[in-house]
Amino acid sequence: MKIFNSIQEFTTNAPTIVTLGTFDGVHKGHKSILEKITSSSKNTGCESVLLTFFPHPRMVLQQNTDIKLLNTIKEKAMLLEEHGINNLIIHPFDHAFSRLTAEEFVKNILVDKFMVRKIIIGYDHRFGRNRTADINDLIQYGEEYNFEVEQISALEINEVSVSSTKIRNALNAGYLETANRYLGYPYFLTGNVVKGKQLGRTIGFPTANINITESYKLIPDKGVYVVSSEIAGKTIYGMMNIGNNPTVGGVAESIEVHFFDFNSDLYNKEIRVNIHYKIRNEIKFPSVNHLKEQLKEDQKTSLEYIATKLS
Repeated sequence: MKIFNSIQEFTTNAPTIVTLGTFDGVHKGHKSILEKITSSSKNTGCESVLLTFFPHPRMVLQQNTDIKLLNTIKEKAMLLEEHGINNLIIHPFDHAFSRLTAEEFVKNILVDKFMVRKIIIGYDHRFGRNRTADINDLIQYGEEYNFEVEQISALEINEVSVSSTKIRNALNAGYLETANRYLGYPYFLTGNVVKGKQLGRTIGFPTANINITESYKLIPDKGVYVVSSEIAGKTIYGMMNIGNNPTVGGVAESIEVHFFDFNSDLYNKEIRVNIHYKIRNEIKFPSVNHLKEQLKEDQKTSLEYIATKLS
């Protein structure tokens, strides 16, 4: 898959089949569109093009929005590549772009730049300045500029009944199994392992501290979770704490993973942590010894969940 950082960067000598949207989460609700664009491009010999935007349009157009995203740009690209997309365009969204009229977008970008032969779009998609144009307008433009419009029906989308908002809500509430069912894969965090206070190793639970630099990435609700990572070609299970470590007077939020039966050095390495299940909320214990005893119980709960649900 080729990745372009703007519409201006993209060039092609072949006609294209296009879809566009934020595709946050690349979840089950996106699957119909992605399957249609890849199969259609193979059948016609056209290049598939997915146009997405960063920042998320709501970050630009809505003041004081606190929206968090399910994927970083890098994570989204990885997930889309797995679906067989030929070209991914990540266009910087700004107020100037939002002011393009529907006809300017169609003529200058879809027709002149992308050489579009077909566009595949959800039934409720709106576009152009103030989002005034809809699927019926797009069909009219298709007749005028000689490209086909394929619509994903309300029935197809509603059968899945998935949205990025539903997934965000489930993650914020700690309902990982619900979020993962909507996504079609375990929600994951990607970050570099950095040195922490190293308290965990003193009580028998050494942790990898995960640093996530993208402030817009959604971090699930505080608590303890069952997780896994692929490390050196092996699936390694563990438990992760998201929170402030109140028992030891912590203030800043941290993400710490204790891997089971694993002692290799992970410092400065980037790892992906798949999150499967929430065990409990974060608790302030009377002492470090009480914390240690609870961690033993958390490990027992984690291993039981792994044995029954993940093995």
